[in-house]
Amino acid sequence: MFFIVAALLMLGVVLGTVAHVPVPVTLVAAAVIGTWLLIFAVRERQHR
Repeated sequence: MFFIVAALLMLGVVLGTVAHVPVPVTLVAAAVIGTWLLIFAVRERQHR
């Protein structure tokens, strides 16, 4: 649960800075967060 909260917090921070950073930086950050969430989801599904 902590990881989901941390991911959402990071997503909020990144979305808040989207207006101030170039598009490629935004896309890289989105890819990193998406990958992190995907890995988390796979690990949770395997745990069950």
